[in-house]
Amino acid sequence: MEILSEVGDDSIAKVYIGRTHRGNIIEFVESIPTRNIEEKWVLIISSLNGCPVGCKMCDAGFFYKGKLDYEELMEQIEYPIKRRFGDKPKTKKFKIQFARMGEPSFNPNVLDVINDLGDKYENFFPSLSTVAPIGVDSFFSKLLKIKKEKYAKRFQLQFSIHTTNQRQRDEIIPVKKWDFKKIADYGMKFYDEGGLKITLNFALAQENEADAEVVREFFPKEYFLIKITPINPTVSSVRNGLNNDVDERTGMAKKHRDFIDELRRMGYDVIISIGDTRENLIGSNCGMFILRFLKDHPEMRNAYTFAKELVIQ
Repeated sequence: MEILSEVGDDSIAKVYIGRTHRGNIIEFVESIPTRNIEEKWVLIISSLNGCPVGCKMCDAGFFYKGKLDYEELMEQIEYPIKRRFGDKPKTKKFKIQFARMGEPSFNPNVLDVINDLGDKYENFFPSLSTVAPIGVDSFFSKLLKIKKEKYAKRFQLQFSIHTTNQRQRDEIIPVKKWDFKKIADYGMKFYDEGGLKITLNFALAQENEADAEVVREFFPKEYFLIKITPINPTVSSVRNGLNNDVDERTGMAKKHRDFIDELRRMGYDVIISIGDTRENLIGSNCGMFILRFLKDHPEMRNAYTFAKELVIQ
């Protein structure tokens, strides 16, 4: 891995732009959410070079150059480990999120990496975020098998929901994907007693419809928890007119406060995940930094098939 650029604070988060052994330019992140690296250390890596989905709040969808191979996935893991620790991560909880650039279920190499890391690092804690696209059921079948065999009590699976209106969800996530019933059926199979509940993520824009009754209809509280996150100030969210509904100072929703209160009355675990707002300046949220990098390196823009004016703005 050749590091082309990095930005951030070692005590909060660092974003890296790297060139892989195949010449792909990708971004990945290391983060210390508790500010105590001995307690928890998180890597957020890319599964694809860009993303073909094009979610309305994510900047990774401005281009797509294909799947990363096994070594390219491992490079994003091995570089920060070597930089921080040398050999193995000296932290109680070593979490890797397959949640940076690209829908991970489009890349079968992700499965091999998750399977192998459990043997390599005893403190490894996998996390995968997905929109659950149609057409990759074999990925999810294999993921379920790996989870049951190796990570029954320590796997965080997250589905991107964002709105309870399925028509609006199709607009926010413009790819064919599982409906709520199929997500629920798979999630209940994935769950293990004593393990982590399946996360339903709502990146709440004021424009998003959110109905607690719909959540209760499809997703039993015994198996699922709700995570509310802000709409980060990406190029995409601004361009698509998405207005953040989560007050990052108070942790309270503005328009959707009743939705959150009703979920809690129903007995759901609700997490409002804001994190450190300084990460917005660093660019460690939601695939933001790659566009900043390309803006400053115009000689590399020709390698990408997206509207260049969006980068230059």
